[in-house]
Amino acid sequence: MSNPFTSSHALLQVLAQAGVDRVFLVPGESYLGVLDALVDFPQIDTVTCRHEGGAGFMAVADGRLTGRPGVAMVSRGPGASHAAIAVHTAQQDAVPFILLVGQVAEKDLRREAFQEIDYQQMFGSIAKWVFECRKPEELAETAAKAVRVATSGACGPVVIVLPEDIQQQSVPVPIFKQKRQIAGIPTPETLQTLSTQITSAKKPLILAGGCFERPGGREALKAFAEHFQVPVVVTFRRQDLFENDHPLYGGNMGLANPDDQMALLAESDLVLALGTRLGDITTQNYQFPAYGQAAQTLIHCYPDSRVIGWDTEADFPLVADPTELANALVAHTPSPKAPDAAWRERWLAFREAYMTWPQQTATDGVEFSQVVKAVMDRANDQTTICLDAGTFAAPVYRYAPFTAGRRLMSPLAGAMGYGVPSALASALRDGEREVICMVGDGGMLMTGQEMILAVERKLPIIFIVSSNRTYGSIRKHQEEHYPSRTSGT
Repeated sequence: MSNPFTSSHALLQVLAQAGVDRVFLVPGESYLGVLDALVDFPQIDTVTCRHEGGAGFMAVADGRLTGRPGVAMVSRGPGASHAAIAVHTAQQDAVPFILLVGQVAEKDLRREAFQEIDYQQMFGSIAKWVFECRKPEELAETAAKAVRVATSGACGPVVIVLPEDIQQQSVPVPIFKQKRQIAGIPTPETLQTLSTQITSAKKPLILAGGCFERPGGREALKAFAEHFQVPVVVTFRRQDLFENDHPLYGGNMGLANPDDQMALLAESDLVLALGTRLGDITTQNYQFPAYGQAAQTLIHCYPDSRVIGWDTEADFPLVADPTELANALVAHTPSPKAPDAAWRERWLAFREAYMTWPQQTATDGVEFSQVVKAVMDRANDQTTICLDAGTFAAPVYRYAPFTAGRRLMSPLAGAMGYGVPSALASALRDGEREVICMVGDGGMLMTGQEMILAVERKLPIIFIVSSNRTYGSIRKHQEEHYPSRTSGT
């Protein structure tokens, strides 16, 4: 190490000990001390980006892929403002993310200095925690807490603010244990009660959410569904959690579910909401399960007490890891009674009809659904599909078969500009997987400049751009609500 062990070294050492092996940044003079210390951490891959929004999206995607906090570093003021989209996306998508922001000198704080922002005010309502360090020795302990907060309960974003004049001082080498929180499982008595509820239900249904996106999660979900023979509907943009060609797959909760699916959902008598927040999209604007009190018996399992009962009261509110709960229930119930076969067959019939590829109807070009079909017909079982926001992606969500091994990277937040950065992060994280990015012309023009990283790092990514020369999602709503009066799109 060429320089003394500084507060910036201490911060990076804590992150490295927590498993952070890559950071995404746009350099800035307000965090020169951290940039200098990075030289002494060759085990941390420093990815230089072209825009803070792109850097933030890459870090959010990386956090989703690894389960460890994705880390972005930006300068104060303009840099932090550009990166705000990543904080919002990480909060909406429940992804562990740490944003490091350089700041004006500690002695100048709250004097409205050049490019100064109060980041507690700026990010306080969307980040899980915002902390502005005031002393050099606080950098390491703040980093340790940031990792813990970002990865505990409902994962999400943390913002660490680093004044430029406290990054270079000598500090002791930090020692932190960095143990992940362990979410418990219910008692044997509760497991027996839950088992009885599942096996006595005539029309049970699983709503599976993003908490299963972890090592062993998908396998636990599949084993649980097969053991109890319960149909599985995945939540918003989580199609890759459960094999789409499995007889128990019942589709997903999208932006507008068809009437026949909603009718099937309403018939259920037991809903197991596992690893999901019951927000407005997943519940179809709080129709299923209904806001306040569900019509069905509701088992809600999530590793964060704040989420349980937030919008709908659960009959069985379980603050637990859904993967561990699924495994425990399988072990606790060796020979369960399966629900009526007709219930499963009706879900299978719906799924097969709903996911049947449409025929080409346009006479003046190729419909994008046909492009998606051609891609999926040729994609292997180790393919990652990275999507931007927009109506162009609708055929992927509805028809594309996410079979075992395929992965979907798309923003639950609906953030344009996510596609290209997420493809880059995916290719960096696993060079053996096939990475295909589908993006509209609007999203491509937002963060498309980041694809220069694919050239620099020789990342074999396929980019497919759907160009319709309009902001298609907004135009669709515009024409529906204000016919013949389009503007801005």
